[in-house]
Amino acid sequence: MESRLPPSTDPLGEVLQLLQLTGVLYCRAELTEPWGIELPALQGIMMVEVVTSGHCWIELDGQAPVFMPQGSLALIPRGTRHKIRSSPNAETELLSDVPIELVGDRFEIMRYGGGGTFTHITYCGVRFDHVLADRLIRLLPDILHIHTLKEGDGWLHNTVQFISREAQLKLPGNETVITRLADVLVIQAIRTWIETVREEERGWVAALRDKQIGKALATIHRQPEKDWSVASLAKEVGMSRSGFSARFSALVDEPVLHYLTNLRMQLAHRKILQTSDSLAKIAQQIGYNSEPAFNRAFKRVMGMPPGAVRKGVQGRGELV
Repeated sequence: MESRLPPSTDPLGEVLQLLQLTGVLYCRAELTEPWGIELPALQGIMMVEVVTSGHCWIELDGQAPVFMPQGSLALIPRGTRHKIRSSPNAETELLSDVPIELVGDRFEIMRYGGGGTFTHITYCGVRFDHVLADRLIRLLPDILHIHTLKEGDGWLHNTVQFISREAQLKLPGNETVITRLADVLVIQAIRTWIETVREEERGWVAALRDKQIGKALATIHRQPEKDWSVASLAKEVGMSRSGFSARFSALVDEPVLHYLTNLRMQLAHRKILQTSDSLAKIAQQIGYNSEPAFNRAFKRVMGMPPGAVRKGVQGRGELV
């Protein structure tokens, strides 16, 4: 499993490259005051919500409502249940009870509200396909909110306008265009969070930005199948074995070989779900010459043997 990524001095940038999105659903909402919608939890889906005109309030359970003027972008990284409405006290309806018009396999138009002032919102539900993206998303807060005009980023504001235009046009390929534009917005929102969040809240991201530990992580990410040891990784980054081991554990919050094994098993789990490769082949792809050793490691990390995962996928008819 040789990586195609060239050597990089920016391990965090490499992880952000993996954040290419796969679009799951799209909706252009044309809303008139008063209005309110409750969106259900969507496991494994990041919600990207862009206010292209008007304004709204967004509220997660147990948190204060957040005002979103025109040009605002909100990310709900883990698809948490939330409400959006024209004012903090507006009544809400379940999303499933709001009428929609299907204009494509995954594209909807929603027209809803009491007939007052207009607000237009573009929604994208997106999914990530790489386990490193999953790890980064787990670090993010429940909601990321950016006002593109307030941030003073004309380029980002223009991206929001491009999304607005694409959402209004029914042209071939507009779902793909919106997804690629959402790529830009998601990465920029995460960059903004990284730059503004306190150092102690960055966790794994702080480790990626460390000169030596970041290099070690990038080395592991590019070639997780290689027979790495603490000593060989320490040599890669020019540290002593003991110094490297202690610093890695302090920044990443787990020992280096534990991190490597977890990454391998997560990659294997994804391959079992998404490919028809044999378990023996998958074991070799992630660095195990012995299938029994792979089976034991997989069960220890994932809580069940790989064969059980494969049988479950086959039983549901989901195997690619």
